[in-house]
Amino acid sequence: MSVPPHAARLEALLAERILLLDGAMGTMIQRARLAEEDYRGQRFRDWGRELKGNNDLLSLTQPALVRDIHAQYLQAGADIIETNTFNSTAVALADYGMRDLAREFNRAAANLARDAVREAESKKPRLFRPTSTTRAFAP
Repeated sequence: MSVPPHAARLEALLAERILLLDGAMGTMIQRARLAEEDYRGQRFRDWGRELKGNNDLLSLTQPALVRDIHAQYLQAGADIIETNTFNSTAVALADYGMRDLAREFNRAAANLARDAVREAESKKPRLFRPTSTTRAFAP
């Protein structure tokens, strides 16, 4: 079985050095001091339940904020960033009456993280260091 290119890239980087993982998304979101209206955005303006605290929702209603948090971690030197999906499961989203939106939450969060990585790599391609085992692979 062949190793997918991204897995090979990760293995090569891990063989070279310690990789840094981003920090807490929730703490960074709290620093923004968002109000209920910020969580709701236009789309969920009339939602029947309180949404403040549903940080995963911000990938849909405040994508610039989530993307900026990713960018801050990348700029600070994170090699790996996590998606804003701590509670993006049907079970957890049921508390907000949003269980049917789990897939959309996950997809939006993954796209925001990927966009932040692409942007960071375009400014400073530090995330990819070719080695003898990865020189044939280019992002």
